[in-house]
Amino acid sequence: MFTGIIEELGEVVAVEDLPGAARFRLRGPVVTDGVRYGESIAVNGVCLTVVDTGGGEFTADVIAETLNRSSLGALTVGSRVNLERPMALGGRLDGHLVQGHVDGTGTITERTDDGTVAVRLPPELSKYIVEKGSITVDGVSLTVVEAGDEHFTISLIPTTLGMTTLGIKQAGDPVNLEVDILAKYVERLLGHNGRTRGSASGDEQAANAEKAVR
Repeated sequence: MFTGIIEELGEVVAVEDLPGAARFRLRGPVVTDGVRYGESIAVNGVCLTVVDTGGGEFTADVIAETLNRSSLGALTVGSRVNLERPMALGGRLDGHLVQGHVDGTGTITERTDDGTVAVRLPPELSKYIVEKGSITVDGVSLTVVEAGDEHFTISLIPTTLGMTTLGIKQAGDPVNLEVDILAKYVERLLGHNGRTRGSASGDEQAANAEKAVR
């Protein structure tokens, strides 16, 4: 579990193609301090498992599903990436609850000098976006300013612009999106036409009542 507060702006130093996957070597002396094999690091909002580390760098393997669902497949040597270690149990939750499980990719469509950035998102994700709600963009916890059916806007402070990839990405660039996990749980609970597990529908309840009368 992460918070969406980026600790370091890292860099891709090597990319190796594997059967149905890719192996990335990334530089990040802050996030690799004390990290061990099997631990997690979020890369542009994607939770990856460390398979090797040393010299301020770490290696992670990325399967085809992750490459297809996120923008990691577009990374090349020299690409800058947002890095974050998992939150410590009992630590401060400065952003919001972030799983590191990307729901899809968006595209930056516009950015202005005042730090406002517009992002086009897949239509199926728009129902999870609300004004003043939380959204994770390339691993950065942000507040939605405007929520539309096919886009949303965010406002970036100078610190975010200077310490994350959102300060260098331009219109047309892809970004990883993770919607608020709470919104997805609410949808699940209210889904199935209002039915909950173990309960009968209105028609089933009526049929059972009729059987009882008989």
